[in-house]
Amino acid sequence: MTAIAQRAIPYDDPLPRLWRAVRRASPAPSYLFLIPMAVFSMLPIVYVISTAFKPLEELLLFPPPFLVRRPTLDNFQDLLLATDALSVPFTRYLFNSVFVVVTTVLLQVLICSMCAYPLSKARVLPGRNVIFGSIVAALMFAPQVTRIPQYLVVQKLGLIDTYGALILPAIAWSYGLFMMKQFMDNSVPNELIEAARVDGAPEWTIFWKIVMPNVAPAWNTLLIFGFIQMWNDSFSPLVFTRSEAMKTVSVAMISLTNGPAAIARQGAQAAAAFLMTAPTITVFLLRQAKVIQTMAHSGIKA
Repeated sequence: MTAIAQRAIPYDDPLPRLWRAVRRASPAPSYLFLIPMAVFSMLPIVYVISTAFKPLEELLLFPPPFLVRRPTLDNFQDLLLATDALSVPFTRYLFNSVFVVVTTVLLQVLICSMCAYPLSKARVLPGRNVIFGSIVAALMFAPQVTRIPQYLVVQKLGLIDTYGALILPAIAWSYGLFMMKQFMDNSVPNELIEAARVDGAPEWTIFWKIVMPNVAPAWNTLLIFGFIQMWNDSFSPLVFTRSEAMKTVSVAMISLTNGPAAIARQGAQAAAAFLMTAPTITVFLLRQAKVIQTMAHSGIKA
């Protein structure tokens, strides 16, 4: 009896095996769940696009219709007329946004990558764990918590109301550094780095010729996240700038859509929301494959 008990086969529930077999045979069960979730996630974007083309009478209806019934371009015309009333040409706001966003995002990728490389691949770096722990701890603080220290530093440097005030506080991004370091740990083999060092390659060459091409999905993802964050940032220009000529598009849109005429400018508000959302969606669609690749690598351990 004892020998029979020792040779007893543990019970194997056939239901999980049956479910795996069904999934291998047809991915339909997964699609039945994923497709409705994807459609649900797209609803806010569809609503923003639809609202931008609604006439004023549809915008004032209650409850508001989800889809536009009689599309019109009058909202964009109203937005252009509203920009004519600004003290600064709208092209100046647009230039400020493009210059600040492009410069900041490129510097973010460069600084985060250069800082992550020694934390991940340096042979000897005293206090590496302490430094990385401080970076992880910085992720726990909301951006608004650090605004006062940032303002004091920028003021001491004499950068208030300059492009430097909008760019410098944003280039040292703890989240970007954390992401680049983790991706280097998982996707760049240490043997490859050591082989290049044995061949006599300097660290600068290793960084640009070996590390950066291998972490291209990560810094492409960083480009997208940084662009979205900086393009939609209306708080920093309000804090670090004083003159109207240094404001960005996000601040200009807020100025246009607020005030006594806010009700009459419902159409302009809808058009402004569409114009603020369109660049971020476009950038994401152009680089989405890299983002998916980065998320796939994030779960791989070295």
